Amino acid sequence: MKINKNLRSNLITYGIVIIAFIFCQLAISPDVKGITISRVMRNQLVPVCAYIVLAVSLNLTVGISGELSLGHAGFMSVGAFTGVVSASWLASAFTMVNEAGKTVPVMSNTLMLILSMIIGGVFAGLAAVLIGIPALRLRGDYLAIVLLAFGEIIRNLLNCVYVAVDGAAIKLALPLAGSSAPTFGQTAKVVIDGAKGTKNSVMSVAFNNERFIVAFVLVMVTLIVIFNLINSRSGRAIMAIRDNRIAAESTGLNVMKYKMMAFVTSAVLAGMAGALYGLNMRTVTAVDFDYNMSIEILLIVVLGGIGSIRGSVIAAVLLKLLPEQLRFLQDYRMLVYALVLIIVMLATNSPLLKNLLGWLGSIKSIADFGKGVVNGGKKVRGGALRGAAAVVGGLAGGVGGVASWLEKRQHALEAKADGVKKIDGKAGDAE
Repeated sequence: MKINKNLRSNLITYGIVIIAFIFCQLAISPDVKGITISRVMRNQLVPVCAYIVLAVSLNLTVGISGELSLGHAGFMSVGAFTGVVSASWLASAFTMVNEAGKTVPVMSNTLMLILSMIIGGVFAGLAAVLIGIPALRLRGDYLAIVLLAFGEIIRNLLNCVYVAVDGAAIKLALPLAGSSAPTFGQTAKVVIDGAKGTKNSVMSVAFNNERFIVAFVLVMVTLIVIFNLINSRSGRAIMAIRDNRIAAESTGLNVMKYKMMAFVTSAVLAGMAGALYGLNMRTVTAVDFDYNMSIEILLIVVLGGIGSIRGSVIAAVLLKLLPEQLRFLQDYRMLVYALVLIIVMLATNSPLLKNLLGWLGSIKSIADFGKGVVNGGKKVRGGALRGAAAVVGGLAGGVGGVASWLEKRQHALEAKADGVKKIDGKAGDAE
């Protein structure tokens, strides 16, 4: 049975995520000896899953749809704040009295987390529809500026919002500038306290394996949704609009419809990741979701490869865990982090490195050659000869690639030198 190339690539991505999840389960299990992770790394598992969802969802907008978005943190903040409010309301509205006479929530924390993530995704999707209708008529830098402004508006609005939960009632206040914080009564629990941020009193911030499983399921759902959308008729239409908007319009495609589809899907997933992120913290503030957060998510997408879903997954894990691994450097931690990013970006775009990687790709052929020499036999010797030929071809290709790069570099230097001579000659004639 021949497997489609896209399906094979998708299955590899699924496999990488599942294997990583199994490894983490073994590492955090007390019954398994020899595989352990530190407490700091364990607390990073859920945020890493949230960042994977954020990066993959943004890649749908930037890589697949071809629109530059700098407001992804705004949708994340909408999901985070509405998710915390939803969890507090579910814990307060649906209660029962246990045998000890205490009032406890009917729902488990896992169920409240799932419902809060769904609600956070819905609100983020509604925000995407409201901003997308006027903004998606723009393109390029103009769209990026509008979405950046949207994220800043959301951040400043959340700085002024006060929300409390009193039984089944949700109380909202938006005081005027200069006025004091509102009071909601003695029985009400403040959930959003203006610039102080959210107060997550429902769920424990300590590592919880059930929460990590929910985060893993969210990652898998995100991958399934994105991959199915990309390989569907709508996904092909989105990519056609990205490649040539005029040609796509001439074939009768509704450009606004498909751009809105990708934009809202991305925002819904970002809202769900935001709810997961917010409920994993004791408190989150609006300042946490400024434009730097959007740039950080965009950096993950660019580093992993624009349009590469698997690259976004790997880059999100590396860039989220790397700062924690560099904490021993103390004050120089972020400096080394920035240098690593610069080196990686330069290396991945270097023609010389790409040629060297092609050169190293002949290792498999070397193994075939060695197998033929060791085992002998006519059939195997034929494989050895083919392997030797592939080795020679790989080495020649690598050397040729490096030589080509050096030749182009030499031509560029000569052209630059000729340009300098012409400028000097013109200056001499003028004198």
